[in-house]
Amino acid sequence: MIKIVGRNIIRFIVLILLQVFLFNNIHAGNVFHPYFYIIFILLMPFETPGVLLLSLSFLLGLSIDLFVGTVGMHAAACVLMAFTRPSVLKVIAPRDGYEAGTFPRVNYYGIGWFLKYTLILVFTHHLALFYIEVFEFEHFFLTLSRAILSTLLTTAIIVISQFLVFRN
Repeated sequence: MIKIVGRNIIRFIVLILLQVFLFNNIHAGNVFHPYFYIIFILLMPFETPGVLLLSLSFLLGLSIDLFVGTVGMHAAACVLMAFTRPSVLKVIAPRDGYEAGTFPRVNYYGIGWFLKYTLILVFTHHLALFYIEVFEFEHFFLTLSRAILSTLLTTAIIVISQFLVFRN
């Protein structure tokens, strides 16, 4: 248990630093924006209590907000993502359910399951983030296309990371 907590604290800090110093500098105009830091929420253990998941997601988003100068946008999007996570996990659960001691990763449940899981939650985060950013529906389809394209880019980076960094 202490090993898992320590690993998640380090992951939390490293992901914030990666997002601020690397991924925030990767974008194509105002279209593609990878938000890799949300992998922290995706990879939290299945047994994580809801209050803890929501609190950590809020702190994660707030940390990014403090670094990039946005006022609660990332915090709100992260909390929404964390709030929807249990429902998504129920909907896409394997027939036999989730095995105790496993994590939401490619090596436990396969690439198909992980892609569904990641796409749904990343799209939820990005859609909320981009609509909070513009705070209007005047450019509905432009904002929707930004969310879709950024979701695809972020998901691709997250899936690649599963094979390069986050191995068991």
